Amino acid sequence: MRLLLLLSLSIVGATLALSAVSAQALDKVHVGNPSDIAWAFVPPFVGIEAGIFKKYDLDVDVASFGGDQKMQQALNAGSIDIGLGGGPAMAFVVKGAPVVAVAALFGAPKNISIVVPYDSPIKSPAELKGKLISSSPVGSLTAWLLQRVSLDNGGGTDGIKIAALGGFEPGVAAMRTKQIDGMMSSVEGGLTLEEKKIGRNLTSMEKYAPKFVTHVVFARRDLVASNPKLVDRFLKGLFATIAYMKTHKAETVKVTIAQMHESPAVAEKTYDDEIGTFSTDGSFDPAAVAVLKQSFLDMGMLKDKPADNQMYDAQFLPVKP
Repeated sequence: MRLLLLLSLSIVGATLALSAVSAQALDKVHVGNPSDIAWAFVPPFVGIEAGIFKKYDLDVDVASFGGDQKMQQALNAGSIDIGLGGGPAMAFVVKGAPVVAVAALFGAPKNISIVVPYDSPIKSPAELKGKLISSSPVGSLTAWLLQRVSLDNGGGTDGIKIAALGGFEPGVAAMRTKQIDGMMSSVEGGLTLEEKKIGRNLTSMEKYAPKFVTHVVFARRDLVASNPKLVDRFLKGLFATIAYMKTHKAETVKVTIAQMHESPAVAEKTYDDEIGTFSTDGSFDPAAVAVLKQSFLDMGMLKDKPADNQMYDAQFLPVKP
């Protein structure tokens, strides 16, 4: 009996030791995103919850920043390894930022909308001429989209006035106090405001840029150079997660509710509206890239259209989990 007990204890000890070694073998990856109210940035949380990244020997954590610029600063400082950000931020890559886009994440800006106060008399985008709408600063994706809305409705590039308030909360506060006529928001943010009878979505943005690269995956250049296999494993885990999300609505909605503090109704509608806009393998659509290049000129971010290889590194594409 004593021998059996010793043998059992030895087996238990060996199992615990192997588990500890396995846990230690996971590579840590710090991921950032620009917003905690945008559903396009939910996949890493789903991948963590479903244990998908662990299948690629990764221990992933996620931090949300107050805007794309702050997230890019965190990447530049080396405090995060991977960033899920806006396609227009690839202009900074062209300018020599120490980061590079490694995959397309989300296509047309179906997840971005103009939100007006719940009781606003404004009923259509054509009525926005001369109105003051909050967005990120001039040169940002949301500001460029407002220019597209203005042009589409005959107001020129400056027919809609921009209040560069940045984040969601400042926009809501200014809208509630009647300082602005509306705000750029995620569609899901607008749906949440509608539930509370604070605001309502006036129009989403995909029709103003039907071919576009709204969100991409960035990685630090030094990480790509020193450990490309780690970047490759992260991308495989990320796109395996997106494939999982497409067949696991209930699980995805559960994570969405927990992370974004949305109602089940908003989370389910967001899933139905946006799940099809995710890239399946990270590849860049040439037509969408062409529109993105033009946006760099429109926003005054670049003087000339860059070459594709100045904007992104295609060595990991297409991603095949």
